[in-house]
Amino acid sequence: MVERHTGLSIFCHVVLLIGAAVVCMPLYFAFVAGSLTVGEVQQVPFPLVPGGHFVENTVLAWNEGQFSRLYVNSLIVTIGIVVGKLTVSLIAGFAVTYFRFPFRMTAFWLIFISLMLPVEVRIIPTYEAVADAGGPLRSLFEAIGLTGFIADRTGYQLDAALQWNMINSYGGLILPLIASASATFLFRQFFLTVPDELCEAAKLDGAGPLKFFWDVLLPLSRANIAALSIILFLYGWNQYLWPLLFTTEKAMATAMIGLKDLIPVADAQPAWNIAMAASFFVMAPPALVILLMQRWFTKGLVDSSK
Repeated sequence: MVERHTGLSIFCHVVLLIGAAVVCMPLYFAFVAGSLTVGEVQQVPFPLVPGGHFVENTVLAWNEGQFSRLYVNSLIVTIGIVVGKLTVSLIAGFAVTYFRFPFRMTAFWLIFISLMLPVEVRIIPTYEAVADAGGPLRSLFEAIGLTGFIADRTGYQLDAALQWNMINSYGGLILPLIASASATFLFRQFFLTVPDELCEAAKLDGAGPLKFFWDVLLPLSRANIAALSIILFLYGWNQYLWPLLFTTEKAMATAMIGLKDLIPVADAQPAWNIAMAASFFVMAPPALVILLMQRWFTKGLVDSSK
C-alpha cells in the first residue's frame, strides 16, 4: 500500500505542472503568432500576448491552402492505413500463432526484422514498385514467353495492359504503408496470452479457424485494437515524406503537404501568422482522436501489460 504524503503530492504536482508548461509553451507561441498580423509577427521582441486576428488568419489559411480537399484526402488515406494495417496485422499474427506450417518462425522473424527498414530506408524501391505495379508480372510473363505468345496469336499487347501507374492515387498512398511489423508482433504477443482452453473449447464446439478468430479472438482484442488504432491514426495523419514524394498534383496532396506549402520561403512575404494558424486545424483531428478515445487507449495499454 502506497502512503500519501503532503510534501510528495505537492512535489509531484509541481513536476507535472512544469512538464505541462514545457509541452504547451510551443503551442502557446504558435497560437500567439497565429493571432497577429504579418508586421506584428516580425516584431522584436516577439509579443507574448495574443492578438485579435486568429479567426481571420485561420479562414485565410484554410482558403489559401485549399484545405477542404486536402482534409478529405488525409482522412481517406489515414483511415485506409489504419484499416489496412489492422487487417493485415491481425491475420498475420493469427497465422503465426495458431497455424503450424513449414518455416512459420522464419516468416515471423522476417516480419520482425522488417522493423529495421522504415519507409525512409526503402523509399526508392517502394516508389519504383508503386509507380510500375505491373512490372513484376510483365517480367514473369516475358520469362515464360507468355507475352510473345499472346501477341502472336491474338495481337493483344499484354505489356501495354500491365502498365499500372499508381502515382497520384489513393491506392498508391495507402497500399505501401499497410504492412506493419510492430502491429503484427503486438497481436502475436497478445494471442499467446489467450488460454489454450479457449481454442480447445472452440474445436469441441465445431468452430473452424475463421469462426474462432471472429467470435473469440477479435472480441478479446478490442482494447488492443482501439489503442493501436490511435497510434496508427497518428502515424497515418502525420505522414509527410511519402505523400510529398508520391503526389505531384495538388488535388491528391494531404493536409501535411498543404501546411508545408504555407511555410514562407525566400523572397516571399513572411506570413508566419497564416502558417501558425493553419497548424492548429491540421493538428486538430489527431488531438480529437486522442481525447475521445483516451479511455480505450489507456485500457489497451494496461491490458497489453498483463
